[in-house]
Amino acid sequence: MNISNLNPDADIGASAWLVEMDEHKILLDAGMHPKREGRDAAPRFGKAGTHDVDAIAISHCHHDHVGALPLAVRHFPKAHVLMTELSYLLVERVLHNSVNVMTRQRDELGIREYPLYSHDELDDIAGFFQGFKYNREVEWAGHQKARAGLPSPTLEFFDAGHTLGSAGILLRGKSETMFYTGDVCFHNQTILKGARFEEVKADVLVMETTRGNRAVPAGFTRQAEIDRLVEAIDAAQKKKGCIMIPAFALGRTQEILALLALLMREGKLKKQPVYIGGLGRVFTEIYDIEAHRMHRQHTNLHLNEALQLIVLEKGAADTMKLSGGKIFVITAGMMSENTAAHDLAKRMIGDEKQSIFFVGYADPDSPAGRLKAAKAGETFVFSPSAGRVTKHCDMQDFDLTAHANRDDLLEFVGQVSPRTVLLGHGDTGARNWFEERIRERWPKIKVIQPQPMTSVTV
Repeated sequence: MNISNLNPDADIGASAWLVEMDEHKILLDAGMHPKREGRDAAPRFGKAGTHDVDAIAISHCHHDHVGALPLAVRHFPKAHVLMTELSYLLVERVLHNSVNVMTRQRDELGIREYPLYSHDELDDIAGFFQGFKYNREVEWAGHQKARAGLPSPTLEFFDAGHTLGSAGILLRGKSETMFYTGDVCFHNQTILKGARFEEVKADVLVMETTRGNRAVPAGFTRQAEIDRLVEAIDAAQKKKGCIMIPAFALGRTQEILALLALLMREGKLKKQPVYIGGLGRVFTEIYDIEAHRMHRQHTNLHLNEALQLIVLEKGAADTMKLSGGKIFVITAGMMSENTAAHDLAKRMIGDEKQSIFFVGYADPDSPAGRLKAAKAGETFVFSPSAGRVTKHCDMQDFDLTAHANRDDLLEFVGQVSPRTVLLGHGDTGARNWFEERIRERWPKIKVIQPQPMTSVTV
């Protein structure tokens, strides 16, 4: 088995793994790097050659795992595209939104090569997408090779508990198996239940390491974090300011909305409108419509019924009055420029009445990451367009992650009992923590950190 890491960088972003198994090839994920621009943000598909990739399998519909899918289809024209049936409902909306974002960045930032693909191209390739149920074994190799006497390896999706439609991917060949975790969450979230990886065994494990550099504090509980969030919202509303919770449109937004709905139902928060972004509203409706097909808690909780959701109109982030305890659950989680989250934060950072509460990961080099790193009263560059700002708002960070805690992932290694583990999708410190712990506990397991654009034989 040969595995190539097509990510152009060593950290989180542009997830793409090329697997060669039994004379067949499959690409696992085709993401875009969140900190790069233009073609530099895409996986290096050229390292994989051309025309002989049989299939592309997508673990979930976050941009760093699916944003370059049209480029992958263009580069591997014979490949058919596989994903879970729930991701199938999301993928076109995610990619069409990416075209809109790239078009805006071309016009506003002068990135000439944007958009990297068009709405028409997406419409043309959508017919190659196939959605499958969890725990169904399917053949993925090309029919021409099958007719030539090369039996196809198989693929099976396992519920990863990370976001709607997320999956780990098990590949079975003639004599070897490989499991790719994608992004995984083993603990229950507000809506989604934890991953269902209990039966997974494999010779080779390709594993995310996002939280490898973050220990779980002694006595930590998710409920205690929720209680702390309630106290913070109550304190913010007593100051008559507003509360912004920046969140990714898919997954984080719905988890936070569900949490707010339950807290309002229980009387722990007062009932009031919640302002959200348009894309967040779209995915929230899909979460409601597909509730019966999700492995979830609170099966009868429909967010559009439980909450009074108000879509923030274009330009409103620059003009609306920031008072009265308004609650915003707004994309984007990184507070990228030209988003409502960025524009609201720009107005709120310098005002001690305002509150910004983080509930997930923020890249240190993003505007959100710079805000999180700044000390109270410190002046810092928030973004090129916002320039220097002074931090006076109440900013707090709540650990309500949708990624597996590192100790849970380490136990998963023991369950899978692989011959070899490949570590990816995490920074150097995170990967190193896993490598050291795996070697300590299971010295016979070979641990590899594949470098960007390199191949390993396992």
